[in-house]
Amino acid sequence: MRDGLGPARVRLRGGAVLVELADRFGEAAAAKVLAGEVVTADGDVVTAGTVLPPGAFVYLYRELRDEVPVPFDIPVLYRDDDIVVVDKPHYLATMPRGRHVAQTALVRLRRELDLPELSPAHRLDRLTAGVLLFTTRREVRGAYQTMFARGQVRKTYLARAAADPALEFPITVRSRIVKRRGRLQAVEEPGEPNAETVIEHLGDGLYRLTPQTGRTHQLRVHMASLGLPIVNDPLYPAVTDVAPDDFSRPLQLLAQRLEFTDPLIGRQCDFVSTRTL
Repeated sequence: MRDGLGPARVRLRGGAVLVELADRFGEAAAAKVLAGEVVTADGDVVTAGTVLPPGAFVYLYRELRDEVPVPFDIPVLYRDDDIVVVDKPHYLATMPRGRHVAQTALVRLRRELDLPELSPAHRLDRLTAGVLLFTTRREVRGAYQTMFARGQVRKTYLARAAADPALEFPITVRSRIVKRRGRLQAVEEPGEPNAETVIEHLGDGLYRLTPQTGRTHQLRVHMASLGLPIVNDPLYPAVTDVAPDDFSRPLQLLAQRLEFTDPLIGRQCDFVSTRTL
C-alpha cells in the first residue's frame, strides 16, 4: 500500500516485459521498469532483460492524475476492530474508479485512519451522501460483504423531489434495470424485474425510499420513472453537464440508515446519518 492505494496488476501477453509495457502504456511504464519499480508476483524486480510467459502478472504503482479536491470531511459514526462506519459526503466516490482515485472515500480514509486494509462492504454512488460501512481487516471482509450481497441489511434513504397529488403512496416500483458499460445512465427494459423499491411520501416533497434490491442507480431510475426525478439529479431523466469543481447543487439523495445483525458477534446494529437534505 502506498498513500492509500495498492499497486496495479498487469496481465502480460508474454515476452520481454520492458518491450510489452512500453508498447502498451508508453514511455512512463518503461521508465518504471528501468527504475526498478516493477515487480513480479514473487516480488522479484523486473529488469530490462526480464522475459515472462503469457498470463504472468507484474505489479507497479500508477502515477495519479491531478484531481479536483472534494472539500468535505468524512465524519466517522462508529469504529471498532472490525468495521468503520462513516457519513459520506456528496461528490465523493466510494472507491477508485475512472478519473476518481485519490479523491475517494476509501483512499482518503485509509490515509486519515492509517488502515491500509480498509475495504468497503458495499457502495454508494459518488453523488449520494450517507451511511457507508467499511471493514478494517481482510479476515472479516467476506462476512460483511456477503451480508450485503444476500440482502440481509435494511437500507433506508431520504430524497427530495416534486410532489404529484395524482399518485397514492406508498408505491412499490418493480422493473428490470440494466446498466451497460460505458453508458452514463441505467435503463429500464422489458423482462423479469430485478429491482424493487418501496417509496413513501413524507410530505412537502420529502420521500423515504426502501430498496429491496441493489441495482446501480436503482432509486434514481425508479423515482424518475414515476415522473418524480430527484432534485439536482444530473443523469435522470436527462444527462446534464456539471463542471468537476461545481459542488453547489448536491443530489438530494441520502443513505439515511443501515440496520443489520452483525455477522461476527450477532449484535443488532443501527447506524443513522447526521446529515439532512
